[in-house]
Amino acid sequence: MLIAEDLALLLYDDESGKPVTGSPGLDYALGGAVLIELTLLGKVDIAETGDTVKAGRLKVLDTTPTGDAVLDERLTFLAGKPGARPKDLMKKLSNNLRRQVLTRLAERGVLEADKGKVLGLFPVTRWPAKDARHEAEVRAGLENVLKLGTQPDERTAALIALLSALNVVPKVITDAVDKKALKKRAKEIAESDWAATAVRKAVQEMQAAVTAAIVVASSAGAAGSS
Repeated sequence: MLIAEDLALLLYDDESGKPVTGSPGLDYALGGAVLIELTLLGKVDIAETGDTVKAGRLKVLDTTPTGDAVLDERLTFLAGKPGARPKDLMKKLSNNLRRQVLTRLAERGVLEADKGKVLGLFPVTRWPAKDARHEAEVRAGLENVLKLGTQPDERTAALIALLSALNVVPKVITDAVDKKALKKRAKEIAESDWAATAVRKAVQEMQAAVTAAIVVASSAGAAGSS
């Protein structure tokens, strides 16, 4: 499973098949998950002072295909954008990603593609759980870290950092008694040395892209109502 696939399972309600958070946050979080995965694989990096590109910008290290269609499509895109600011790439990086990830999970029998219509007119697809065993393992890992205080592995920490950036941890770990403590623990992990600087930077870039998109949408809405 990709980190993006695990994230999608966590962000879709098992029974209703609906996402627990909306766009652009969900889509950018999936894009951020792919960026993190490619960083962990040594394909891309975030430049530091003294690198060949400006600090904080995208650095392409290896364009050899990973063998995964979702990752390789984004790697090809990133390969043509060295020196770009990661947050400026998030929109295109996440383009069509949600559909690809959910479709793959349905094809594997993990989710079910439940097609219907809203108001009898508009087509919509819900994605309820079909085989929740893998998701249960992922959730157990999250709960061990967030509720019991165990140290996370890199993938679990990446998921926690992404969920924290989206501010949806209590929507994913729904049975926590103290939701404030849960969010605090998630934030502490997101800001800790759980991975290389570039990986943590990838989460920050995703969060910056989400914030920027919300500001733009809010400004457009205000302009339209004036």
